Amino acid sequence: MVTVKVLLSLASIYNWHLTHLDVNNAFLHGDLSEEVFMHLPPGYHREGEPLLPSNTVCFQQSHSDYSLFIKTAGNDFIALLVYVDDIIVASNNKIATDNLKNSLNKSFKLKDLGNLKYFLGLEVARSAKGIMINQRKYALELLSEIGYLGCKPAKTSMQPNKQLSQDDGELLTDPSMYRRLIGKLIYLTITRPDLTYSVNKLSQFLSQPRRPHLQAVYRILQYIKGSPGKGIFFSDSDWAACPDSRKSVAGFCIFLGDSLISWKSKKQRTVSRSSAEAEYRAMAHVTCELT
Repeated sequence: MVTVKVLLSLASIYNWHLTHLDVNNAFLHGDLSEEVFMHLPPGYHREGEPLLPSNTVCFQQSHSDYSLFIKTAGNDFIALLVYVDDIIVASNNKIATDNLKNSLNKSFKLKDLGNLKYFLGLEVARSAKGIMINQRKYALELLSEIGYLGCKPAKTSMQPNKQLSQDDGELLTDPSMYRRLIGKLIYLTITRPDLTYSVNKLSQFLSQPRRPHLQAVYRILQYIKGSPGKGIFFSDSDWAACPDSRKSVAGFCIFLGDSLISWKSKKQRTVSRSSAEAEYRAMAHVTCELT
């Protein structure tokens, strides 16, 4: 999911085309009529033989995320992100994307879903200002499953000064429901950073959940009811905020409770589209650690 969000963010900044493809899968245990190679077919490299030319394989697989494939040809850049039978294609050249679809369709039965709108539960909406991703449908289905579609919304995901302990309260007779809810909420945090603290706190009680823990989960659901469509917005930087240095201006504020205790603005470096694409291609070779 980090790779998905990085790809969408860069697509927003550099105005890449985003296309969604779906592969029509056969049943996993169905009968095969195709020829299956148990050994490398003729023309491929075998142990002890010279290596094949460097252009034998069109795409290069990322070492940090094996579902990401990258191809460059001159100024054309294509990123292919695969999850089972769903594929996102990001490119700076629509013709290159069309050629790729035609090439893949010769070997696989593809369904062209057009511009990216929905991927792995993420709803993607694009405008001139940027790309918005949320999980509104997923959130509403979760509320409906628990019977909270008509609940009273809460303004916060957790009550202020709420103290939760692993020993306080009655043990749940069926802890599986609590664990299932926490799992669903963890998936919702992909586009809802505002839920991360509360969900992380409640996930610490998965082994022996108690009644107060479940009530805290219901509080999160009430908070979601108030804003089911909230998500993450990716937008382009202001490339020329400063007429002298042509650098972007960014800033941050740090609050302790309701008190503003620190703030700072600084100029960010501006990169060209070609150099940004080169940086993204470098992801195929560099493993990034998020801390």
